[in-house]
Amino acid sequence: MKPPLLLIGHGAHDDTGAAEFGRFVHRLRCRLDGVAADVSGGFIARGRPTLSDSVASLVARGHHRLVTLPLTLCDTGDVDAAVLRAQLAHPTLTCDQGRSLAASPRVLALMAERLADALAEMPRLAAVATGEDHGEVTREPVSPAETAVVLVGHGSADTRENAEVHRVSRLFWETHAADLLTVETAYVSDAPPSVAQGIERCRRLGARRVVVLPYLLFAGGVLERIWAEALAYAAGHTDLDVRFAEVIGDCEGLADVIIERYEETLATEPAGTEWIPRDAGLLAEVHQLPREEPTLAEGLV
Repeated sequence: MKPPLLLIGHGAHDDTGAAEFGRFVHRLRCRLDGVAADVSGGFIARGRPTLSDSVASLVARGHHRLVTLPLTLCDTGDVDAAVLRAQLAHPTLTCDQGRSLAASPRVLALMAERLADALAEMPRLAAVATGEDHGEVTREPVSPAETAVVLVGHGSADTRENAEVHRVSRLFWETHAADLLTVETAYVSDAPPSVAQGIERCRRLGARRVVVLPYLLFAGGVLERIWAEALAYAAGHTDLDVRFAEVIGDCEGLADVIIERYEETLATEPAGTEWIPRDAGLLAEVHQLPREEPTLAEGLV
């Protein structure tokens, strides 16, 4: 039996995000039944179960080697600090840490599927017909060259995280949307441009159709804020076909990626290898970091 898999989420700001995270953990538990000793998950900030509670539960059940995988779309020191803190709390614990999902080609492919679904669906907001159209709106066909994407990240005070979202936008454009007019970057909070500003830029570049593509794993309050801002913009620009793509979500494709990372980590980390954080100064600073907060707020990062 292989060691347990522990998924690390950054934070669930509301019950919707926490529930979808939990459903995904259950999906992996079913997929790895008979392969991994256990599958668990926890959040390092905002949301339950907390990472410390999940680690304590696994250790109490006799597990002292874990494979930890960040279920995040950005590389941050928060995950490293949380894993190190867990090891300090349980001196017999060994953690083999895998790579995050940041800029993963497989994740970009899943986002491309969500984009294709959005382009195949009818627009959520259409112009209101007048005269003798009997409620039907006739639109001229929109070519790919007139179609743009606004890839929306959460936004952060850390400019490195915002730069990573810009990098992902460029990678996505070149690998999955090269025939489209553009892929612009926007953020829902803490950094410009806003969702509305991203759509406006696409319109000024000549787009007649814009797809808002969230760079998020799971649904929740953040996704609702993205859609609300985009809908408000679309209501004032009825000549523009604004569409909405879903998040990656709890799906078999994402489970495939995680299982691949799990096996990869086991293959590259010999049993008993001591995990060393990427940041050399992390060990000295970890005791000063804020503890996990069990309160719920607004979305999943």
